[in-house]
Amino acid sequence: MLGPLNINLAEYSVSSRNGFLPDEIPLERLSDSYYIEWETIIEKLPLLLQTKSLRVSVDRMQVLSTSKLISEPEWRRAYLLLSFFTHAYIWETGGPSERIPPQISVPFLRVSDHFNLPTTATYAALNLWNFATTPPDADLRKVENLRSLHTFTGSRDEEWFYLISVAIEAHGARVIPLMMTAMDAVRANDSSVVTDALIKFSECIREIGEILKRMNERCDPQVFYNVIRPFLAGSKNMAVAGLPNGVYYDEGDGKSQWRKYSGGSNAQSSLIQFFDVVLGVQHSSTKGSSANSFLQEMRRYMPGKHADFLRKIEEIANIRGYAESTSDSEVTEAYNLAVEELKKFRDIHIGIVTRYIITPSKQHAPSEHAGLNLAVASANPTSAKDLHGTGGTQLLPFLKQSRDETRDTRIP
Repeated sequence: MLGPLNINLAEYSVSSRNGFLPDEIPLERLSDSYYIEWETIIEKLPLLLQTKSLRVSVDRMQVLSTSKLISEPEWRRAYLLLSFFTHAYIWETGGPSERIPPQISVPFLRVSDHFNLPTTATYAALNLWNFATTPPDADLRKVENLRSLHTFTGSRDEEWFYLISVAIEAHGARVIPLMMTAMDAVRANDSSVVTDALIKFSECIREIGEILKRMNERCDPQVFYNVIRPFLAGSKNMAVAGLPNGVYYDEGDGKSQWRKYSGGSNAQSSLIQFFDVVLGVQHSSTKGSSANSFLQEMRRYMPGKHADFLRKIEEIANIRGYAESTSDSEVTEAYNLAVEELKKFRDIHIGIVTRYIITPSKQHAPSEHAGLNLAVASANPTSAKDLHGTGGTQLLPFLKQSRDETRDTRIP
């Protein structure tokens, strides 16, 4: 019998209450008036993009220092603002920009280093650090209590798209301490605690699947595909959308370089990867698709401490081994139930992707556009397999492989 693991979640910036969401609601404004130019542009961002004047406005800005960011919430907000500026600058109507000016790249590189994150619009920027509640102390698990701080389009569709993920993160947060308890119970050979935790895990996965299904309520597939999704695209594997070399981050001092990054993707959710890791789901490389290498790469797009947490859980995960070796059939049955619910969640995700990306791609390209973007470039594909996600990987092969490998984790 082994002692408890004694993992301190706070050391990994994981909240025992909110999971990978911050303990405090994200700031709605930077406190120092020094950053007024940033705040003015983000406030007008949808209008600036609609009038094709975002790039001009950014080019007129000063290159601001990060020295006046005084707290972690302020650093998170700075990362959010510069993420939105970067993707807005690249994908403003008229064709992609292959250059990011010093007004964005210089502070963004500094802020990104602070979190060990890349200089692109990650899941953390778009979802984890981009929400508020109404009222302030409202339950984060209910989408109706949430609002996004910022969007590219100003549309309810885009806001709803982000908030579904926020609600999933909040709802799934309770699974983290629950499964830490289960791993301790394995070490103590307490099968009843392990069984109970796996049953509660299954219930939680089922519930977040129901939240994901609500995407249809206020996010229109055509609006998402043609208007919102182009702004989420990264600069990696985006030759088809006009960025064969990625993007040139101009620092104005001879240190500038070309960079290629994935865009925002749900594969960057530490919570979703936690589900796999704690259950021992193994993703492998197969011909034409490598789910494991892609998921490992996506950890580079998570806040550094969150990625460290996942690596730690990989080192100590013991639930699957226990379920395989125990003579208590209730543990094995509860484990298989958890795997089945996670597989069903991935089926729901494939259905959402089919409705929001695969089906719209087979219809006509947008009738009004003045330049190349991901929606235009991906219209009328020869095969659904050719479609890439904003993260840069082939959509259906990746998602189906992840679903099938989850199913195959079941213990006979």
